[in-house]
Amino acid sequence: MDENKGKTGFSKFFTEGQYVTQAEKLAVMETNQSVTIGIPKETTLSENRVALVPNSIRSLLGYEHRVIVENGAGIKSHYTDHDFSEAGAEMATDRAKVFESDIIVKITPPTMEELEYFKPGQTLIAPLHLPYITEEYIRTLLKKKVTAIAMEYLQADNGAYPIVRVMSELAGMCVINVASELLSSPSGGRGVLLGGVSGVPPAKVVILGAGVVGEFATKAALGLGASVRIFDNDISKLMRIQSLVGQSLHTSTFNPVYLGYQLMSADVVIGAVHSDLGRTPIYVTESMVENMKEGSVIIDVSIDQGGCIETSKMTTLDKPTFKKHGVVHYCVPNIPSRVPRTASVAISNIITGILVKICNAKSIGELLYYDKGIRHGVYTFKGCLTNKYLGKRFAIQDRDINLLLTSSF
Repeated sequence: MDENKGKTGFSKFFTEGQYVTQAEKLAVMETNQSVTIGIPKETTLSENRVALVPNSIRSLLGYEHRVIVENGAGIKSHYTDHDFSEAGAEMATDRAKVFESDIIVKITPPTMEELEYFKPGQTLIAPLHLPYITEEYIRTLLKKKVTAIAMEYLQADNGAYPIVRVMSELAGMCVINVASELLSSPSGGRGVLLGGVSGVPPAKVVILGAGVVGEFATKAALGLGASVRIFDNDISKLMRIQSLVGQSLHTSTFNPVYLGYQLMSADVVIGAVHSDLGRTPIYVTESMVENMKEGSVIIDVSIDQGGCIETSKMTTLDKPTFKKHGVVHYCVPNIPSRVPRTASVAISNIITGILVKICNAKSIGELLYYDKGIRHGVYTFKGCLTNKYLGKRFAIQDRDINLLLTSSF
């Protein structure tokens, strides 16, 4: 009898079945419930943009989420209700139905009437126009326990502000066209051609801020032949803009004496200062404006954060200008709305990725805990104010969102 019969050798024992096809085990992700996203029609500030365009809606539907769009929401951006419907959006004639959604996305802050539709647990993504915001507005959000995220404070991984960046590019190019129009006599300006002609010097443009708005405004102004002066306290930004433009520019820090001197002979002043959190500082005082030339033009792009010019006050695209001390002021917070279709696509591209993150997270709290960029945009969270500037402005106790999120896990 063979003594090895019925026994398995050592090597065979450990290699047996090695080449047999194994059943594959795939990682299974937890599936979340479908999230509803509401896109109301904008009714304030002469807004022409829409928060999501049809192509972005198709992307969201691919993640099995619902999108409800109010009838007529995209008309001013030249998107019909049929375009949205064909993309898979649910169209609603009742505004209340749109505001029942889990996430509300708007291009302008909700009105007090719209805030009444909100309920606890909802998420709002909309700009935080500081001149527009009131104490009642903030207290209503807190009472409703809404998580409110300001578009303009959303950060990318590299610390940049994507919404601000793309809207700043548009605004920078638009403001020079606006300035050219306002300088003409029919618009109440000095009747000056921005670029000048042979034998006649060009208009003088003073730009406050060497960020993205300043960069694109500078390129556009130089392209038309204007004479440009740029002010910024960040020397690296001044060096950067000279490098990007490709030529030596007249630059300076915000020295009040020199700034006042330049403003006295300026034809156009563009306020392009951005604040990382809270109100922009005022660099141009009312006395400086009083010393400016009759019929000169001020365009304060920073008005959505309070403005960097003391005489600025918010205007709309319907009534975009007013005169003070003989100077034409243009203080529209949504300048890119002049080109609504381009602006809508640009915003929608960025917001779509953020919505996918929010919708696919187990909870908004968990997402904010791990995503620093989105967390930076939050100013109210489940009944707590998390923005220090707003807390100080309205005498409301603010909380550190990092501590709130830590305590919730």
